[in-house]
Amino acid sequence: MADSMSEYLKQDMECEGLLECIHGLKELDKEVFRVLVEHDDPLTVDEVATAVDRERSTAYRAVQRLLQTGFVQKEQVNYEQGGYYHVYRPTDPDVVADEMQRMLNDWYAKMGQLIAEFRDKYEETPRAQPAEP
Repeated sequence: MADSMSEYLKQDMECEGLLECIHGLKELDKEVFRVLVEHDDPLTVDEVATAVDRERSTAYRAVQRLLQTGFVQKEQVNYEQGGYYHVYRPTDPDVVADEMQRMLNDWYAKMGQLIAEFRDKYEETPRAQPAEP
């Protein structure tokens, strides 16, 4: 990842770059998301772990990060005899895109405010006058 925003903007940006940039998702998180998108039916954590060839606990952590960012939804499935388990499905891409747009707008407004503060701070500073010969 780039060290500064200007370096980041010079890089070729891809859709997955948004997932890393805006949400800080890791490579495994993106792989888990792709697996969930590619399946028509929701998956259990065990099924996700098998699909990405990782331990269940590792897959679970990736699913949890995706839940926290809103990329995945959790559903409870009840057994007839009692008990339940959870399955996971990707959130509607339009919902995710709208949320990323909102976050970007908030970030843009905050950066605009910081730039205005920078301008105000340094415009008020008296500039040294060049010495006359």
